[in-house]
Amino acid sequence: MAWLVLIILILASLAGGAAIAYVTGAAAVLSFVLADSGRYLAILPQRILSQVDVFTFLSMPLFILTGELMNRGGVTRALIDLAMVLVGRMKGGLGHVNIAASVFMAGVSGSAVADAAALTATLVPEMKQRGYSATYAAALTAASSVIGPIIPPSIVMIFYGAYMNVSVAALFAGGIVPGLLVAIALFALNAVMAHRHDHPGGRALALPPVRRTVLRALPALFIPVIVVAGIVFGVVTPTEAAALAVAAAILIAFFYRKLDSGRDATPPLAGLFRDVRDGLERTVILTGSIFMILFAAAIFGYLIAIKDVPQAITDLVAALGIEGLGYLLLINLVFFVAGMFMDVVMALVLLVPLMVPAALASGADPVHVGVLASLNLTIGLVTPPFGGVLMIVSATSGVNYLRLAVAILPFIAVEAAVLVVLILFPGLTLAIPAALGLVP
Repeated sequence: MAWLVLIILILASLAGGAAIAYVTGAAAVLSFVLADSGRYLAILPQRILSQVDVFTFLSMPLFILTGELMNRGGVTRALIDLAMVLVGRMKGGLGHVNIAASVFMAGVSGSAVADAAALTATLVPEMKQRGYSATYAAALTAASSVIGPIIPPSIVMIFYGAYMNVSVAALFAGGIVPGLLVAIALFALNAVMAHRHDHPGGRALALPPVRRTVLRALPALFIPVIVVAGIVFGVVTPTEAAALAVAAAILIAFFYRKLDSGRDATPPLAGLFRDVRDGLERTVILTGSIFMILFAAAIFGYLIAIKDVPQAITDLVAALGIEGLGYLLLINLVFFVAGMFMDVVMALVLLVPLMVPAALASGADPVHVGVLASLNLTIGLVTPPFGGVLMIVSATSGVNYLRLAVAILPFIAVEAAVLVVLILFPGLTLAIPAALGLVP
């Protein structure tokens, strides 16, 4: 009965608008009391700090800052123009541009939320002007943002690697093929929709100058090369790669401002200082909110460890005879449902230590499971009823949330199908890490 009251209080607090970190932290502390483990609360601060004192976590705010600097420095526009040159004249060209831009942006920010916010403000109005419905444009933008945390660098994979002691380099390499498969699936669905609804496109579509567009986009494309190649080939750690990415982002932002100085009244250096200041401010806010969630989740994680819940789940799975592929499908179903209601970081740090050890015990590869968890929980960001990216896209585009939730269902179905394929064929995820000698 006491546990039921606690659950009701949690749901009521969230419905009332309370911050998820505060609600989770309070619920976790109360759970210690209900579980007759209140004596462990004295050591809780030390336990929490030890769980978040992970060197790899230092890369997280640096990657966030890189994305902020790139978005503020004109990179988004440059990458959209490059996508326009490559696929703009196909049927439903702007829809393809939307997906291609997400692929390029994925190598810059590593965040679905950042990609969705940047592309919604830039592409949705342009798609509406060219004849697309606002609802379709917003749904496609939200769906394509799923690519962001899968193609490296990926903030979600950094968290998984830190918590499960898995090589971030292997996870980054493992995300390349799944990210591209999601993009290909979205390209195919957009092509079908373009012919069904007669979306605009064709040779008459005006394109930006090819040579100037490619040259302008090249500096931005160097960042994922620096990050991924440096980490995968062992030249730098993820944190060092993130620091290099910040330095490169500042130089690239200055380069773009120098190019635009003739059309912009703001001096390049003054504009750059403003971008860095605003980017740092936004990074501090986002990093603080993420670590608040990590602290709250660490309390639950401590209780789970005290009660030896992972081992209990492993024993239960063995007793029920669920193993191998069956258990992998089961935990992905749990991740999918959790992603509909929970923040990605919260779901990751709560569910991965709880459920993944049993999967590894039954023979699953930790890199394969990590990529699946990252993709699965990211799809949750665009899945009703509480998809975080859906809410951002709806607010930014002005599209009704319920209409957007209905319009995105075909895209979710396609991404879920890719997820099932990746579960059934782990070789697709592990091909590049194996080729690079990052997994056995």
